Amino acid sequence: MKNKKFYFIFLAMLFVIGTALTGCTSAPSTDGTSNSAGGSSENDSKDNSSSGEGGGELIIAVLSDATQLDPHKGTDVPSANVYGKIFDNLVVQDENMDIQPALATEWTKLDDLTWEFKLREGVTFHDGEPFNAEAVKKSIERVLDPELASPRASLFKMISEIKVVDEFTIQFVTEYPFAPLLANFAHYSGGIISPKAIAENGDDLNQNPAGTGPFKFDSWTPGAEIRLVTNKDYWGDIPKVDSVVFKVVPEDATRIAMVETGEAHIAEPVPVTEIERIEASSTMKLYRNPALGIDYIGFNLQKEPFDDVRVRQAINLAIDTDMILQGVYNNVGTPATAPMGPGVWGHNPDLEGWGYDIEEAKKLLKEAGFENGFKTTIWTNDNKARMDVAEVVQSQLKGIGVEVEIKVVEWGAYLEATSNGEHDMFILGWSNMTGDADYNQYFLFHTEAQGEVGNRSFYSNPRVDELIDLGRQESDPEKRLAYYKEAQEIEMEEAPMVFLRNDEDVVALGKNVEGYWMHPAGSYMINDVTIK
Repeated sequence: MKNKKFYFIFLAMLFVIGTALTGCTSAPSTDGTSNSAGGSSENDSKDNSSSGEGGGELIIAVLSDATQLDPHKGTDVPSANVYGKIFDNLVVQDENMDIQPALATEWTKLDDLTWEFKLREGVTFHDGEPFNAEAVKKSIERVLDPELASPRASLFKMISEIKVVDEFTIQFVTEYPFAPLLANFAHYSGGIISPKAIAENGDDLNQNPAGTGPFKFDSWTPGAEIRLVTNKDYWGDIPKVDSVVFKVVPEDATRIAMVETGEAHIAEPVPVTEIERIEASSTMKLYRNPALGIDYIGFNLQKEPFDDVRVRQAINLAIDTDMILQGVYNNVGTPATAPMGPGVWGHNPDLEGWGYDIEEAKKLLKEAGFENGFKTTIWTNDNKARMDVAEVVQSQLKGIGVEVEIKVVEWGAYLEATSNGEHDMFILGWSNMTGDADYNQYFLFHTEAQGEVGNRSFYSNPRVDELIDLGRQESDPEKRLAYYKEAQEIEMEEAPMVFLRNDEDVVALGKNVEGYWMHPAGSYMINDVTIK
């Protein structure tokens, strides 16, 4: 990567962002987590005549439990997949990552700083409270409240004023022009919560989450399962199943076996080693879909020797990511050559990655004063693919004298530990839930996002911060692309991470399951699911 030349090429997707800035009933530009767009992808026309078709209880076997059920506090995909069922947003994204109406039926950009939304009438929260502009104002103000300390407050911090024009009209005034605002409103942290639930439960919504979504909260047994029931009074297309259970099944083989025997209908994630088994099964089928996320190995730049860029560059050169993609991921996904994948607007197509060069890696370690290597740890959660990656990295880094101890930690504890900076190296993924570069760039690389917010590498570069801030405030898509292009060049050169692959979602379905799809941002789309 050293001494590489980068050429300035704008992406053909410029028109996408340009359209997003006009503001209308179906303006494109996205927000979505790995995951999760807070809601379904239905458009403005609704027909409730589909309610009651199919029925039954949909069982989804998942690796990890949600960490909490408050969308304004969430940071992880397992939680986001539940938020999107309970809470609706002002807007949602369809399968093409285009913005569609949800609780807002239309929107207009009145000037560079002011957006006006017309809200859907006749909508009721699960607890009986009416949905209106005041409810929207209260929810967005809650996300921004410093006392709540939402890790996703930065998605909306450019909002300087919220004006309730009338019962079903609301305006948002921003401090500066902000291109991804519509995308951010589709993010799960923009989920609208019942004002009554906020007033009665304060900061603890885990057992009383109330939104306007297609499913209502029923129960949560932490570590075991979350059960939701269909909202028969939903304003949109009522889900065809009667209820859904997110059942926590840490063992990969057990999750797949549950679908195979009919004990569960959906299993995710799917170990790549099980793909052939699923495809050959008489009771299962495989669902695959390109995703917006990226898998990576991060370094804790607050700890030696990872505060030395030469060490980070050496490890990038010593890890054969092509082999990992083939041998661990079974070619599920594509090679990652940049800090975000080609499906994300703002991706730099000119970057080539670090490649694999053991001799250059040894040279860099020697320059950094570690000719004989060093000892370190690599952390991961209890995900089979990540544990396999850790073993491969452990083996490969022996080639440059680096001894790696593997530490496997339960999901919730893993998130907490990496937020606190307890780790050395770590394996994680980032699901871009907006489809816009800002979501990836700000949360993974901005100094303000260090820790729980997303930047678990504790990376900090003043120029990168400046470029990200400029990108957030620029309306001209060509200028935005130029900012993100330069930021990615610096990030690749400074190597706070090893980028492993651009993600692909793989899900095991029972052959009796119809109507399931997975949003590119990583959400389970189950409103149209029927169980035959």
